[in-house]
Amino acid sequence: MKSLKGMHVLMGVTGGIAAYKSAELCRLLKKSGATVQIVMSEAACQFITPLTLEALSGRPVAVQMFGRTQGALEHIDMPTEADLMLIAPATADYLARCATGRASDLISSVTLAFAGPVIAAPAMNTNMYTNPATRRNLETLRHYHGWHFVEPTSGELACGTVGQGRMASPQDIMAEVLAFTHRDLAQKKIVITAGPTVEDIDPVRYISNRSSGKTGYALAKRAQLRGADVVLISGPVSLAPPSNCQIIHVRSALEMEAAVLAHCDDADAVVMCAAVADYRPASKADEKIKKPQLNQIQLVPNPDILAGLGEKYRNASTPKLIGFALETENLKQNATAKLQQKGADVIVSNLAADALEGDMTKVTIFESNGDFQETGIITKAELADLILNLI
Repeated sequence: MKSLKGMHVLMGVTGGIAAYKSAELCRLLKKSGATVQIVMSEAACQFITPLTLEALSGRPVAVQMFGRTQGALEHIDMPTEADLMLIAPATADYLARCATGRASDLISSVTLAFAGPVIAAPAMNTNMYTNPATRRNLETLRHYHGWHFVEPTSGELACGTVGQGRMASPQDIMAEVLAFTHRDLAQKKIVITAGPTVEDIDPVRYISNRSSGKTGYALAKRAQLRGADVVLISGPVSLAPPSNCQIIHVRSALEMEAAVLAHCDDADAVVMCAAVADYRPASKADEKIKKPQLNQIQLVPNPDILAGLGEKYRNASTPKLIGFALETENLKQNATAKLQQKGADVIVSNLAADALEGDMTKVTIFESNGDFQETGIITKAELADLILNLI
């Protein structure tokens, strides 16, 4: 099991209601073997006491710039000692100050003086999170300062509204920290397809499916966090693209096939998570087809991208080919048959009732050597890590 033994984590806590989750996060960090030094904003002390976090971390908690606990230069000494800085929760005000380089209190001064990797878990009201100023600050910190973010989840917030802005759970934040600190996919190139393909019939109709793209996007995010060079080839979805990976937007199966073939020769793995339409119209009508003529549409088969890759790389050690099989019955029989027919190394198989659209899933992973594992009900992020472990 991954651990943080020997690591020194500088944990920042800013002033939001989600600060109560920081106690559990501190406990998880300590349980994993990390040394944890906590620095709090004065506003954070209104939500959780320094004494609570001091008891959990086993070290004095720093709050005030001039209320020294470790010496006159603690805002320099603390970041010098740390391997990683983790801010949870990270409020809109704190993010704004860091994006503009302000050092108006101890926690912002410590952050500005820290030269190592920073992971932040934003938490705030939905309107504050979606405000253009906040989005701009997040992009500044991500692209110019190299910060990594554990995205907030959607749900009912303390203010009574429902939307994105709730801080991720301590367990999810811990998983992100472990993935970031164990970059076991560094120098690996992974091509991932995600979402549905769309096959246009006429200007207003098309053939598609119910794929949300969540598993493929989770794979891309986790692979990038674990150090991989990621190429994400995505059909049309309503998801924000993961940061720091190359994303190629496609619409049809033919466009997806071209993008995959253009990027897979030097890849270490290709994960075909997209739900590619089996058929497409032989031709797209320029005008809307009237209803009486709809039953005359001629369909032709789309290319089987995974099978094509299996044939192309039949005798090659790379890329590792991972496919998906969504079934409604005879899961094992259909998945093992597909494993052989496609020439894949791995088939991730699940039932439609356990997979479509939600954040949870339940799969069986079949390998070409005969091994298989059943996951039980897990998150799609957890599934992503299981798949990446095979790479």
